Amino acid sequence: MRTSIATVSLSGSLTEKLDAAARAGFDGVELFENDLLASPLTPEDVRARCADLGLRIDLYQPMRDIEAVPETEFARNLRRARHKFELMRRLGADTVLVCSSVSPQAVDDDALAAEQLARLADLARESGIRVAYEALAWGRHVSTYDHAWRIVETAGHPALGTCLDSFHILSRGSSPEDLEGIAAIPGEKIFFLQLADAPLLAMDVLQWSRHYRCFPGQGGFDIEGLLRHVLATGYDGPLSLEVFNDVFRQAEAGPTAVDARRSLLLLQEAVGKTPLPDPVVPTGVAFAELVTPDAEPLADLLGALGFTRTARHRGKPVALWEQGDARILVNTGPAARRDGTRLAAIGLESPDPAAAARRAEALLAPVLPRRRAPQDAPLDAVAAPDGTELFFCATGRPDLPDWRADFAGTGVPPAQAGLLGIDHLALTQPWHHFDEAALFHRGVLGLHAQESVDVADPYGLLRSRAVTNADGGVRIALTVGAAPTDDTVHAQHIALVTDDVVAAARRFRDAGGSLLPVPANYHDDLAARFEFADGELETYRDLGILYDRDAHGVFRHCYTRTVGRVFFELVQRDGGDGGDGGDGGEGGYRGYGAANAPVRLAAQHTARALTGG
Repeated sequence: MRTSIATVSLSGSLTEKLDAAARAGFDGVELFENDLLASPLTPEDVRARCADLGLRIDLYQPMRDIEAVPETEFARNLRRARHKFELMRRLGADTVLVCSSVSPQAVDDDALAAEQLARLADLARESGIRVAYEALAWGRHVSTYDHAWRIVETAGHPALGTCLDSFHILSRGSSPEDLEGIAAIPGEKIFFLQLADAPLLAMDVLQWSRHYRCFPGQGGFDIEGLLRHVLATGYDGPLSLEVFNDVFRQAEAGPTAVDARRSLLLLQEAVGKTPLPDPVVPTGVAFAELVTPDAEPLADLLGALGFTRTARHRGKPVALWEQGDARILVNTGPAARRDGTRLAAIGLESPDPAAAARRAEALLAPVLPRRRAPQDAPLDAVAAPDGTELFFCATGRPDLPDWRADFAGTGVPPAQAGLLGIDHLALTQPWHHFDEAALFHRGVLGLHAQESVDVADPYGLLRSRAVTNADGGVRIALTVGAAPTDDTVHAQHIALVTDDVVAAARRFRDAGGSLLPVPANYHDDLAARFEFADGELETYRDLGILYDRDAHGVFRHCYTRTVGRVFFELVQRDGGDGGDGGDGGEGGYRGYGAANAPVRLAAQHTARALTGG
């Protein structure tokens, strides 16, 4: 199906918005009137620019407060409409959006509304234009799609149809049964379809609409269900995105447009309209790659954690450190930034790396160019929205190339010092990429996105959302700070799983490692909330171990000090009785210690202030 996006959904000048929409692969745009009014381009210039970019102006919008008004006011409306229709002729646009009236002059008279809309449609038809009438959720007298359709049906004019808008329909709490009325609308009378998702918020619907809409799949609305109803009518017009969002308005237009188009590709896949390569869900974490300008502090930290340097890359300044099934790559190449150590890449174990790359490319995440020697193993990577490179790997698979073949062993075997593997990775997102990141990991990688949670930080709120595979073999926590200037946006961490966090923490400290100090008040509160065996709480207090429970088990965890922008977490997931929960799958704790995050964040702020880091 054709895809379109409203220019109001993107930031920048009109030229920048059109360029971004075209680069992302959209077929057309809804031209928002304010964007035209603020542009130095003439309507003819805009028309020519769209033609050069391969874009069609699918809709001009909006015309407001037209119908069910006194005759003198309606005469003024028709004069305004004549000007708009001439403007649209110059633009080459053939459909105009008319919103249901919010004017205090409007009266509750469907017959009058139908009669005046028919007269407007008469005028529009003279210019070769169609009128798409839309019910605003906050319309004065017309606020539902079925009411708008009854007025259009009564008018009975060939140049008058309806526009269905998912936000205006679903924000009113429409049930699946409420959507069944769409079937009564002939597909040819649905002149336009606008799509927007939104988080489920309890607030004034106008403010909700103007500030918090998002792309399909990023909120809580059943956009897929609504689209199925619309397509069943025979509607064959474009799928168009109309998203008012404060974050998108301030973000770069290009990535936002790509995110928008990806959301429509996934939506079309869900309703069977666009075949895409099947998702290839990763089964585990092959490695985490840290880039650093100075390997010594990181080597000291990894050594204290019990890792050994087992291999070096044959052609690049990259060392492989291993313990159990946990593998950390340390890269000291020219890509290292001045902001210190950072988590730059993740290797994901894939049942079919080539197929995973094909799906990524189909969803506008092309394989990254990579400097590779002829003898290097083929290894494809794509970029996540935050810039982290995601490699599709096969480790120890005789039927597929093994990335470890690029490394020469040091003669030192992997350590077996109590850490079993990588439990999860926490990636902090640029403040304007949080919703995009969740959609990317769900759509491109096939991971399941859990509910978003808010975490209190001493200087604001953090949002966090985990994406996982079915058995917990891949867990990635996506986090974003409260504002663009929030310094926490730079923090990243790697959680390492153990079956004895107390022993692991003691080994780390005895080897010279520094654990993050936890305030005594935290452990005093634990004593009030939970019962512990004799001496257990004192051990947690001594080592800075935090504690949590959920319906599935117990979670014990502690943190290292930060190196650059990276720190490590040691975690133990147990079953509900405190016994062995294995890797924390079905038999163990399933969360990430969110209840303890405010304490950790405050402790990290304190440690950073004391060290000047």
